[in-house]
Amino acid sequence: MYSITQSENIKIAIIGLGYVGLPLAVEFGKKYSVLGFDINQIRIDELTSGYDRTQEMTSEELKSLHHLTFSTDKEQLNTCNIFIITVPTPIDKYKKPDLTPLLSASRTVGEFLKKNDIIIYESTVYPGCTEEDCVPVLEKESGLVFNQDFFCGYSPERINPGDKVNTLTKIKKVTSGSTPEIADFVDDLYGSIIEAGTYKATSLKVAEASKAIENAQRDVNISFVNELALIFDKMGIDTSEVLEAAGTKWNFLKFKPGLVGGHCIGVDPYYLLHKSESLGYYPQVILSGRRVNDNMGIFVANKLIKLLIKKGHKIEGSKVLILGITFKENCPDIRNSRVIDVYQELKEFGVDVDVYDPWANKHEVKDEYEIALLDNLVDKYDGILLAVSHDEFKVLNLENFKNINAVIFDLKGIYDKSIVDARL
Repeated sequence: MYSITQSENIKIAIIGLGYVGLPLAVEFGKKYSVLGFDINQIRIDELTSGYDRTQEMTSEELKSLHHLTFSTDKEQLNTCNIFIITVPTPIDKYKKPDLTPLLSASRTVGEFLKKNDIIIYESTVYPGCTEEDCVPVLEKESGLVFNQDFFCGYSPERINPGDKVNTLTKIKKVTSGSTPEIADFVDDLYGSIIEAGTYKATSLKVAEASKAIENAQRDVNISFVNELALIFDKMGIDTSEVLEAAGTKWNFLKFKPGLVGGHCIGVDPYYLLHKSESLGYYPQVILSGRRVNDNMGIFVANKLIKLLIKKGHKIEGSKVLILGITFKENCPDIRNSRVIDVYQELKEFGVDVDVYDPWANKHEVKDEYEIALLDNLVDKYDGILLAVSHDEFKVLNLENFKNINAVIFDLKGIYDKSIVDARL
């Protein structure tokens, strides 16, 4: 069995080089020989040239590591003995877990498994997925036997895209292994790069469940304040002011209302729901929280329409500017952005909608949402919706883009109350 004290015998393959895989490849590449593998040739070419479109890594960081290489050639996986799978785990249009990328990655790795190899999963899944869904694929492709010929670990990712403070090495890492010995090895491996330390879970399922509830808990908490926002809107009360007042108590949880998207909070609870329902239990709290958060985009769009009507605007043909399309501030990640719900609802009302986001990739937005982002802000609008609190928007002079009697709806509470018509 391998030991991290014999680093020259360790060759790590990182499967999937997105927001999770790339930082992991870079950190491990500082101590071990690492192959960064991805099926996207364009992504590999960009990384090889020193460009990271996710803006998580600098050109200097990518070019300074001599033990890190990038490739789409799966034959190179044959030289590796530690495989860390970090591919996306999305949901389908029916909000059911889509394991296609995960199982595909498992099949690819299975082709090259050798005796004593270790496969570590970081992709967010429901409890039991590694052993019940992934291991059978690994066994079928390799012809090897789990926990006899090869072993597995699970260490849930905790990457926060766009966060330059709480980076990979600064966040405590949960680890686990399919045997006590493998659990120790996986813990030591991550411990060699994670400055914040590690926490060794008692089993793969416990580690999987810990990740699932991290985001489900946040989802439920945000749904509570979103529901409060719906209630206070009917009362004519500013939710931000209520939360600010309540936040003066030391144990008040300071969650804010908003559009809940992204690759974690807006997706992961459905994995937990899926597993729970398959066992005959139908969660009420988690499901009701999801319903509230999933409907916030429609509420926001309808609120904006009411504000426009109140100010005398004809709805069909009115011009509205949405500031921001990414799922969070100061980050180019557009995955599962719920701003699209607002956009689509406004379009159904016949509104002429423009979207401006200096962080988002124009081609990705076009491919994913069929929206042509503005290059520059030059027009004037009947309504302006601040959807994402990018730093660039905080210093934007909205007066330059307003028609007479224009409506300003600030979802994030970044503008002074005196210059906006409504806040969420």
